[in-house]
Amino acid sequence: MVVDGELVAAVEEERFRRIKHWAGVPLESVQYCLESAGITLAELDVIAINQDSQANLLQKLKFTLGKRPDLSYIVDKVKNRRKRVAIDSILASELASPFLGEVVSVEHHLAHLSSAFHVSPFDQAVVVSVDGFGDFASTAWGVGKGVDIQMDEKIYFPHSLGIFYQALTQHLGFTQYGDEYKVMGLAPYGKPSYLAHMQ
Repeated sequence: MVVDGELVAAVEEERFRRIKHWAGVPLESVQYCLESAGITLAELDVIAINQDSQANLLQKLKFTLGKRPDLSYIVDKVKNRRKRVAIDSILASELASPFLGEVVSVEHHLAHLSSAFHVSPFDQAVVVSVDGFGDFASTAWGVGKGVDIQMDEKIYFPHSLGIFYQALTQHLGFTQYGDEYKVMGLAPYGKPSYLAHMQ
């Protein structure tokens, strides 16, 4: 929740639901953010969604024509997209308040870059997003200046450092999707048992 350029509230839905990687419309988080700002849904100007189905269309088209994925996969993607489009009406219904603003789709990596840069103390900085995948890209980088972010380059599907990292953590025994964070969390507590062998 951003009010007049200032971050007022930010929270993960799973903190309320107590379900890791919970997916769906984050009703509890939205309610919390509205209450933190002291406003209602009707007073919001914009809801930003971190997915833009129009992003990287040329790369998606090239891949689809070259690989010809199963039709059921494409149908599933279209169904998921329709659910996201209706977020404003879902929120209005569940929170018993009209939404009079605009729903804006933000390309996945631009959303990552913005969430880091726009709340940082820097007026200008290099910005990098490395992920599994989002909007058909796995990595993006560029420069943030003032309120703008210029994305210079992206790495597209199927290439992904995030998926490579996931494969390594699965090899270590962290087999569930999302378990990768455990390796990052445990790393500072490890003992350098192999250090003696390296000297």
